[in-house]
Amino acid sequence: MKHPQVESNTASANLAEVAATLARVIPALHEHEFPQIFTQALMDLTGAEDGTLLWFRSDHLPQVAYNEPRTDGAESTLDAYLQGAFLLDPFYRAAGIDGLRGIFALGDLAPEGFRDSEYFSTWYPLTGFNDECGILLSLPDGFLHCALTTMAPDRFFTAEQLKTIADAFPAIEALAQSHWANAPQFNPKQPQIRQQLNGALATFGSSLLTRREREVVEHVLLGNSTRRIAEKLGVSAETIKLHRKHAYSKLDISSQGELFCLFMDCIFSIPQDYNQDPLIAYQQSR
Repeated sequence: MKHPQVESNTASANLAEVAATLARVIPALHEHEFPQIFTQALMDLTGAEDGTLLWFRSDHLPQVAYNEPRTDGAESTLDAYLQGAFLLDPFYRAAGIDGLRGIFALGDLAPEGFRDSEYFSTWYPLTGFNDECGILLSLPDGFLHCALTTMAPDRFFTAEQLKTIADAFPAIEALAQSHWANAPQFNPKQPQIRQQLNGALATFGSSLLTRREREVVEHVLLGNSTRRIAEKLGVSAETIKLHRKHAYSKLDISSQGELFCLFMDCIFSIPQDYNQDPLIAYQQSR
């Protein structure tokens, strides 16, 4: 058990660090370099080695407000993420679907089985990330996702680092809201692309699959384990395996990897204002 004086000293040190860090950010408010200084300040507070600030405005595709330059020559995965892969990201689903705000470790949000999912095995090895946390901040016209990561195999975010951000969250969010308060609004006549993509996930395979098979496929795409899907749908694991087998057969695929690739190909093929099973547009485009 820690001595009260030690805990007090630690709290004071954390407060001093937060205050000094925010003091660097405040002068940059409403300046062009604010997103960079803001992201790097959050990296400093958490000990992150990489940071990306994603801006989800209204109902449109995300934009990169700031991206920490990579120096290792790794292939960028941001383009695919921005065009549709974000739909399967636990941080996006927490903020964009469930409306959560705050700081979260990947393990707080990812479903059971996520690290065995095709999304994880396809996306994360290319990024070079080892551990990830996300700061989800409300804006008047959407939200910000500050994705912070460690790169070294032995580097993980500590509970103390996450608590430092959690304690300072109101001030961090207020700074972001002040900076982006007067951002130009999207033209309301533009198509609601993100809503369309969310609909594509909800209807993927519906032209070929039964309702239950389609539900199972969606849960698989989101990274849920067979056991977790069975719990969600109130059936046995063997029933889930059977539904998945039948769905794969109808989709003419044989693995989760092929399912992931088929889904990504489909959402990249969707024309604007399309509200049917994306498989139909994909098949027509071929």
